[in-house]
Amino acid sequence: MLIDTYGRVATDLRVSLTDRCNLRCTYCMPEEGLQWLAKPDLLTDDEIVRLIGIAVTELGVTEVRFTGGEPLLRPGLVGIVERCAALAPRPQMSLTTNGIGLQRTAQALCDAGLDRVNVSLDTLRPEVFQALTRRKRHDDVLRGLDAARTAGLTPVKVNTVLMPGLNDDEAPDLLAWALENDYELRFIEQMPLDAQHGWKRDGMITAGDILTSLRTRFTLTAEGEDERGSAPAERWLVDGGPARVGVIASVTRPFCRACDRTRLTADGQVRTCLFAREESDLRGALRSGAPDEEIARLWRLAMWGKKAGSGLDDPSFLQPDRPMSAIGG
Repeated sequence: MLIDTYGRVATDLRVSLTDRCNLRCTYCMPEEGLQWLAKPDLLTDDEIVRLIGIAVTELGVTEVRFTGGEPLLRPGLVGIVERCAALAPRPQMSLTTNGIGLQRTAQALCDAGLDRVNVSLDTLRPEVFQALTRRKRHDDVLRGLDAARTAGLTPVKVNTVLMPGLNDDEAPDLLAWALENDYELRFIEQMPLDAQHGWKRDGMITAGDILTSLRTRFTLTAEGEDERGSAPAERWLVDGGPARVGVIASVTRPFCRACDRTRLTADGQVRTCLFAREESDLRGALRSGAPDEEIARLWRLAMWGKKAGSGLDDPSFLQPDRPMSAIGG
C-alpha cells in the first residue's frame, strides 16, 4: 500500500496524460500558452498502463482519474482506458476534461470502460466563457456535457471556478442550471497553480462567498463529515435533497488530513500533493529496465515522505514551479 508517516493511505491515483490544452484559462496559463513537454519526455501509452497496473495490483489503488492538461488531446486515451479496465482488480476510472471533444468521444470512452467524467465549466454566458478561456468554445462544452450524460458517464460532475469581476455573480444560476440538467455542480476555490504566479489570496472568491451567494436562492443543508469521507468536496443537500452541490475549499478549508491521493505527471513523476515542490522520478526507472517490484518500492518511498499539509497557511508558502497544466488537476 501507499502509506505516509501520518497514517494516510493513498488509494486514488490522478494520472496526467498530457500538459497540452486547447483552452487558455486565465487562472491557469498565459494567452500565448506554455512551452509544452517534448514528446520523448512524455510517458508512452505502454508506460502509463504499466504504472497504473503496478499501482492497482501492488499498491492498493482502487480509483484512477485521468487528467491533463486536457486528456482528450491524448491520441491513445480510449486504448489506455480499455487496457486499464482489464486490470484485476478493476479500478474505478474517471476523467477530468474541459469538455471540448467530449461529444465525439464520450460513447467510445464509456464502451472502453470509463465510469464517469468531471467537466470544467465556469459560466453560462458565452461572452464570459471567451473572456475566461480566450476561446469561443462554449457550445462545444455544453454539447460535450450532454453527450457524456447520454453515454452514461454518470454522475456527470461540473467543476466551476469563480473569478472576481467575471463570473462571481453566477453561482445561483449555475446551480439552477445543473439541477435542471441532472449534473452535480462543484465549486472550486481558485488555487495558486497558475503559470503566471499571479494568484492572490485576497482576490479569490472563497467557499464562504460561494455559499452566501447560493443561499440567496436555495436552502442548503450540510451533508456531514461521515458522508464526505476522503472526498475533497464538502457537500450540501439542495432544498432538502436529493440533489447536492459541492464546494472544494482547498485554500480556506483544506482537507489534507483525509487526503488519499497520489499523482503521476505526464512525464512520469510522482507528486504527493498538488502543491508539492518536490517530485520523484519513475520514468527513469521504467526506461532503465527496473522490475515492477523496484518501481513499487520507489513509489512507496515517495509517498512515505508526504507532508502533513499543503502549506497554504504558512507565510513562507511558495507556489510549485510547474503549473496545474503540467502536473494534473
